[in-house]
Amino acid sequence: MKAAVTVYPGSNCDRDMKVALEAVGFDVTMVWHKDDALPEGTDLVAVPGGFSFGDYLRCGAIAANAPIVGALKAHAERGGFVLGVCNGFQVLTETGLLPGALLRNAGLKYICRTVGLSVSENQSLFTGGYEAGEQIALPIAHHDGNYFADDASLDRLEGEGRVAFRYTDNPNGSARDIAGILSENRRVLGMMPHPERASDSAHGNEDGARLFAHMTKALTEA
Repeated sequence: MKAAVTVYPGSNCDRDMKVALEAVGFDVTMVWHKDDALPEGTDLVAVPGGFSFGDYLRCGAIAANAPIVGALKAHAERGGFVLGVCNGFQVLTETGLLPGALLRNAGLKYICRTVGLSVSENQSLFTGGYEAGEQIALPIAHHDGNYFADDASLDRLEGEGRVAFRYTDNPNGSARDIAGILSENRRVLGMMPHPERASDSAHGNEDGARLFAHMTKALTEA
């Protein structure tokens, strides 16, 4: 199994993502934002957290127009898997691979703490290691994590079972407590909480490790 982790100026969770993916058996290549191609045979592209290009214009807006994004979109359009975490989620909405936008937190303050989540569905590569309705805890670290979409889009996400995670105590004002969503084909996941920061016993929490472990299981079985 091969994974590519995109790296932008300002990325700060790229190494964490690499470590989490390697721990479950992925062969990981770090891909610079100025590259225009992914390694041959890439199964998964991970867009990590951080502050790409200093969050200028809008969070993820400049990163969404980097040369590597053409290859990222092509990978997604042919059915490849994509995981965007925190800034990566922001990038995926800016590219149009996922609907909606991430706005400034309702309290207008940066939030860095562990939060409770409810697993809303478990029928995807990313969520199949959890039980639907299960309560887990993952860390967040963001200033612009307030998920917004119009009511029609939100109704569609919910009606199609594409809300992956919800906050149990909404920290940032996200619409309908949404913490993570899936694409129409369920192969692209964007989420604000950081599973890679809860993937090792040294972190004091391994709830995120199950997300990565199930990706390996599902891809191996496929």
